[in-house]
Amino acid sequence: MLNSKMAENILSKKLQGFFHTIQQPEPEIGLTPRTAVWKKNKAVLWHYAPAEKKYGVPLFLIYSLVNQAFILDLGPKNSLIEALTNSGYDVYLLDFGIPGYEDKDITMDDYIVHYIQKAVRRALYHAKADEITVMGFCLGGTFAAIYAAIAEEPVKNLILSVAPIDFRHFPSFDQWVKALRENDSDVDSILDAWGLIPAPAIKAGMRLVTSPIYYSPYLSLLSRADNEEYAKRWKQFNHWTNGHIPFAGAALKQVLHDLGIKNKLVNGSLDIYGRRADLGNIEANLLAVASSYDRLVPKEQLLPIMDLVSSKDKQFHLLTGGHANLSSDGKVPAYLANWLSIRSREIK
Repeated sequence: MLNSKMAENILSKKLQGFFHTIQQPEPEIGLTPRTAVWKKNKAVLWHYAPAEKKYGVPLFLIYSLVNQAFILDLGPKNSLIEALTNSGYDVYLLDFGIPGYEDKDITMDDYIVHYIQKAVRRALYHAKADEITVMGFCLGGTFAAIYAAIAEEPVKNLILSVAPIDFRHFPSFDQWVKALRENDSDVDSILDAWGLIPAPAIKAGMRLVTSPIYYSPYLSLLSRADNEEYAKRWKQFNHWTNGHIPFAGAALKQVLHDLGIKNKLVNGSLDIYGRRADLGNIEANLLAVASSYDRLVPKEQLLPIMDLVSSKDKQFHLLTGGHANLSSDGKVPAYLANWLSIRSREIK
């Protein structure tokens, strides 16, 4: 049992570590070596080459539109991209960049066809590959599924990580969604007036769902602030959580109406530039990953895709954790490493 003096010393060390971490400058992120192989507007397709290539099917990563993609490469041993390249994968990341007001009219169709599809073609050409794995995170996973449903390119594997697919399930926004579906909300006029939805509004919306009172991350830091490695990783992650970016109004309106209100992706009526994005068109090997304590995208939003795709090889994996539950130990998570390795054509 701790005596009062020992307890006082422990608390003192935690407080010192806490304030030291808070006062540190923002950390360097995105340190895994990379090369830009394609650009469009603000978007960049980054290539991360493995030191030793072990697999013939490259990985194409798509992140969300509400945060910056560096969550996938926070720092050494705290990077999914680094872990993947260390495992021998050719990795491509489509970074949509930070939109400006001049981008307010970019639609969801534009993102799917002019950005994702063209970047996939470039990745296939650059990698000299005849198949590709597409992996999407959060709304990037939704876009990945839509793209896979219209893809003319050879998508061998599709991995969807905490991606909303079925928009009937909104436990945190149930009253808002009900109002939108009953046309009791004038949200369109607000989006039209803004044009480009500012980052603080996006951040406020995310906080409303995940952490209405934003204390818990700081309490987590205080409890382990005497652990230098934990404090370093906390600082990296906190830098990302505060890095929300603006959202093109035209795309958000389309996401809101076609996906959120009309649920077109699930009912099979979504068209992208005149092409029907029917999930039944997807035959790629499918890994769908949800988190048990995810308040933003509960598992019920992703699970229905298992019955909607035509994939013969499909698996649903439930993690214990929250929304941003990625690699943090320098290795690809075991469930992903095992699934991906046997479907990526190992080079003998």
